[in-house]
Formats: sequence, C-alpha cells, structure tokens
Amino acid sequence: MFSRRQILVASGGLGLAALVAGVLPKLSPGTALVEQAQADEAFEVTHSDSEWHSLLSDEQYAILREEGTERAYTSPLNNEHRSGTFACAGCALALFSSATKFDSHTGWPSFWAPLEQAVATRQDRSFGMVRNEVHCRRCGGHLGHVFDDGPKPTGLRYCMNGLAMTFKPVAA
Repeated sequence: MFSRRQILVASGGLGLAALVAGVLPKLSPGTALVEQAQADEAFEVTHSDSEWHSLLSDEQYAILREEGTERAYTSPLNNEHRSGTFACAGCALALFSSATKFDSHTGWPSFWAPLEQAVATRQDRSFGMVRNEVHCRRCGGHLGHVFDDGPKPTGLRYCMNGLAMTFKPVAA
C-alpha cells in the first residue's frame, strides 16, 4: 500500500516529466522547424541558405530566416515618423504604410494594418504559448507577431522587427 505522500510525490514527478517533454521542444524551435514550416508553403522568392546569408546581415538572417527577435527599442524604424512605406528586408515587398504606424510603447515598430496582399500569418507555438506569427507572403521571411490589442479601426497590433524591414520615404 502506498502512502498519500508517496502518491503525491510520484504524481508530481510524472507531471513534471510530462511538462518537460511537452514544452522543451517548443522552447527552442531552431532552424529545422522553421525550414519545415517554410517547406510546407510555396513562396515566390526563394534562395538557398547560403544565398540568404549573403543577402542579409547576420542579425537580419537570424530574424527573417530563423524567426528571431531583436531587442526592444533597438530599431531605428521604431522612431521613423516620416511618410513612406516599410518593406521586407528579404525581398523588398511593400508591407506597411506609415499611415498605419503607431507608437505601441512596446519597443518595436507597430502597425494596425498591413498593405493588401503583403503578409500572411501562421500559428506560432514556441515558448509555451500560442501566438500568430506574421511573415512576408512573397519570401516567407519572419516579420513579427500580430496581437488583438491594437487601436481602431482594426484593433490589431502588428508588432514587427525593425531589422526585418527597410523604409522608403515618400519623395518630397
């Protein structure tokens, strides 16, 4: 016969083992999972891994191709307030108009809507949570995530990595 304490300890150990087995793979998705997710989708612009490395800086590669995130408040695009267009740093597709940019006080460039046919989303289950990842619909480059706590009229906050984009001001 087992004591109540022995049953609780055994149950806790089994629960911890299940948690570790279920969550740890999600904590570090790694390039293999990114490549698998992108292999399931067809994109207009494709390059080999070595070509992406030559086209992008190390930091841009980590974000766009490995789904990384830049540190908050480090992107010059966070403070970009001129009229213009934000485009994908991987393939130059226009993504967001400056007219939809707002200060979310999160440290990343934020927008309440993308340009039409510019981005796509997919479910992101990394880090033990469920979020909606935003990527460039033309090259599949990871841009950031979209949340439902943005301003009107959409109520959405497209929280983007500045290094994943370039900015082209409107000609004066």
